[in-house]
Amino acid sequence: MVRVPFNTLVTNDQARAGALMAVGSMVCVQFGLAIAVTLIDEIGVEGAAWLRLAWAGILLLVIVRPRRVAFICSSFLMCVLLGIVTAAVTLLFMAALDRIPLGTASALEFLGPLGVAIARGHGRGRLLWPGAAAVGVVLLTQPWSGTVDPVGVAYALAAACCWAGYILLTQRVGDEVAGINGLAVSMPVAGLIATLTVGPAVIDRMTPQILLIGLGLAVLLPVVPFALELLALRRLTTAAFGTLMSLEPALAMVVGLLVLHQVPGALAIAGIGFVVAAGAGAARAGARPPVPLEVG
Repeated sequence: MVRVPFNTLVTNDQARAGALMAVGSMVCVQFGLAIAVTLIDEIGVEGAAWLRLAWAGILLLVIVRPRRVAFICSSFLMCVLLGIVTAAVTLLFMAALDRIPLGTASALEFLGPLGVAIARGHGRGRLLWPGAAAVGVVLLTQPWSGTVDPVGVAYALAAACCWAGYILLTQRVGDEVAGINGLAVSMPVAGLIATLTVGPAVIDRMTPQILLIGLGLAVLLPVVPFALELLALRRLTTAAFGTLMSLEPALAMVVGLLVLHQVPGALAIAGIGFVVAAGAGAARAGARPPVPLEVG
């Protein structure tokens, strides 16, 4: 029996693959959010959030059709908890978007992944890359300007706490449940939670056209990005993934400019530079050691 050493299995290719999945997820998220923002006037923030979660839950349940044998009791409960956290982060973040710009909301929400990166990091990079990301977030949000809605900020900070929990739970589910079966449980739970909490107030606002838009929106956000994040967290440490999420505020500002015509200032552009550098640094050194393989 030969045990293959860890060092032969942990490669830059693994880190790059995980980073590309995470970036792909963020691009889908930001374009999906930008589209969702355009629906707020018609169906409200709660309606936009419910539409995404309800359709995502239905799609994953129908496509994946998770089987009981894929779970043990503890892993199933973990998937349910992930669904509750997913619903919370979605509803809170959409409420923030109703009050503050997309780039600002994403920057504040990033404090959740930043906390994970600092808590779970090791060595010199533990503070270096999250620190650079934090500087970028400050430049993006410019809290000294006093123009940001405090209620919107509170919603975004609450979403940040939920996102930190989402990262930790997603990696746990990805480790314990094969494929994307975990998402096929967590997303229906998230859709159910959203339906119970805001459904009665928003369902009567839905039209066939909006429901059809919601179906496409659910694929863009959250079905594809959440699946990519689950796969990325099988390849990256939570510290690297959390720091890599610093790219999201920068992407949010770019998408906000292209889709919503929210023009960033000079300091915000400098902030983008900091978070891009932090994300690149985290991705380069963030491969997650896999379990050793046993060969013949």
